[in-house]
Amino acid sequence: MAESNTPASSATGRSVRSHQVRRHRGEGQWAKGHFTPLNPNEQVKKDDDGLNVRARIENIYAVRGFDAIDGQDLRGRMRWWGLYTQRRPGIDGGKTAILEPHELDDEYFMLRVRIDGGRLTVAQLRAISEVSTTYARDTADITDRQNIQLHWIRIEDMPAIWKILESTGLQTTEACGDTPRVILGSPVAGVSRSEIIDGTPAIEELHRRFVGSKDFSNLPRKFKTAVSGSQDVVHEANDVSFVGVVHPDFGPGFDLWVGGGLSTNPQFAKRLGAFIPLEDVPDVWAGVAGIFRDYGYRRLRTRARLKFLVADWGAERFREVLETEYLKRKLTDGPAPAHVPPQERDHIGIHEQKDGAFYVGFAPRVGRVDGVTLGRIADLAEAVGSDRIRTTTDQKMLILDVPGDRTEWLAGELKALDLQVRPSVFRRHTMACTGIEFCKLAIVETKALASATIDELEKRLPNFDTPITINVNGCPNSCARIQTADIGLKGQLVRDADGNQVEGFQVHLGGHLGADHDDEGSFGRKVRGLKVTATELPDYIERVLRAFEADRAAGEGFAVWTARATEQQLS
Repeated sequence: MAESNTPASSATGRSVRSHQVRRHRGEGQWAKGHFTPLNPNEQVKKDDDGLNVRARIENIYAVRGFDAIDGQDLRGRMRWWGLYTQRRPGIDGGKTAILEPHELDDEYFMLRVRIDGGRLTVAQLRAISEVSTTYARDTADITDRQNIQLHWIRIEDMPAIWKILESTGLQTTEACGDTPRVILGSPVAGVSRSEIIDGTPAIEELHRRFVGSKDFSNLPRKFKTAVSGSQDVVHEANDVSFVGVVHPDFGPGFDLWVGGGLSTNPQFAKRLGAFIPLEDVPDVWAGVAGIFRDYGYRRLRTRARLKFLVADWGAERFREVLETEYLKRKLTDGPAPAHVPPQERDHIGIHEQKDGAFYVGFAPRVGRVDGVTLGRIADLAEAVGSDRIRTTTDQKMLILDVPGDRTEWLAGELKALDLQVRPSVFRRHTMACTGIEFCKLAIVETKALASATIDELEKRLPNFDTPITINVNGCPNSCARIQTADIGLKGQLVRDADGNQVEGFQVHLGGHLGADHDDEGSFGRKVRGLKVTATELPDYIERVLRAFEADRAAGEGFAVWTARATEQQLS
């Protein structure tokens, strides 16, 4: 095991063996001296740091081809460089949990391009377009973590791909794996008229200091970060979030949240009640990440996320350990952030910037675009004099710095590409994960179904204008945030009316993020026995939305209505 992965000290120089954790032996916590790997994943990481696999990719695997790849590198360490094998075509969802990993593996990869803060230049978007059209069969998906994913990647092409991306400052470093993943940031940072504070300097410093650092390249699981002065990065569902607030004495800064995450054991992040000045964000981040590295549970992968440690410790103890053992100082108490309604977080449409220019936000279909389209978006940005393009946490995109007399021209050009600046509520608020087309964990197809469902709902409910989020996920892992959607759909196999096993969904209703000071958000309600086949999905959503329209009180939102609606109304 590399010396830099032996946790004798944290990034702040503290000994990690001093704090007594009250959990039974066997959780694999480094801070208790438990360094012996307790599962195969931990053994792989101990054998060799995932960051080291790049040299083998470039010097061995890209030369000798897929069959030369070591199994531990293939299904483990390559993730540290944004590479997952994609699903072998033709394997139905009923076999996802039955087949061995090598039986699911295709010889092609998904490549995740890391886009910290969702920030892209024209040159960078053109680089992704070039990689897509040259090496990825013109595929491209915008994710709900502001990244762009490409498919059909050959290992032999990775050196050339890295050369193209890195020539513009893009990376795939730690885009996946048990590492600090992409840092979410407001797509309107620095230009929003309502922004409390621009988090860009903090994101840049976090990236410079910690991405690719072996101090944090062996975490118990993934570690998700968000920094925003506009509450538009789903801070409630990240491992650590810095949320813009104004301190009555110290002015603008950030409120610190920890321990959020969804998947099969969803938990909203907890406020620590601490005010963090902009310049202190990197050190505080390192402290939180250090706690996760040193005290995080490494025995079971299903309990290795930071949210489980936070749930066991509570916010008060977590803050105490952060202050006394990592930062060596007290943090300043601070105010809670003002709540921003979720429907105001996506930035779709034409909006004036604080400098008098405009940004234009537009909606692809459930995040799916292609390389040619990405290149055309870059051309359009350049045509209006912009060099700033942004991705969002809702699988959408923005072009910043648009002159006022060019906004409508740009909206028209985007519409010709099927990129809607003024989309229907269904196009605007529907998301979908990758699904069975490429993902080895998926049980059902998602992208095409979600797109077709949008079309159907637009035809059937043309005047429906209440914002309704519809999140479609191909498995229980909630990459599309099903628990916080108005209508969340968890992919599984179900029985149709004739008793045949078909693709379908368990339905979650009324999930939402905090809408006001008295509402901290809630996870969607599951109606007993309610499962919907993929074929029935448009009919089901139409039925529920018509029931909502008929029964809702004046001003009543969908989430509030679902909490009081009968099971018959929701079925």
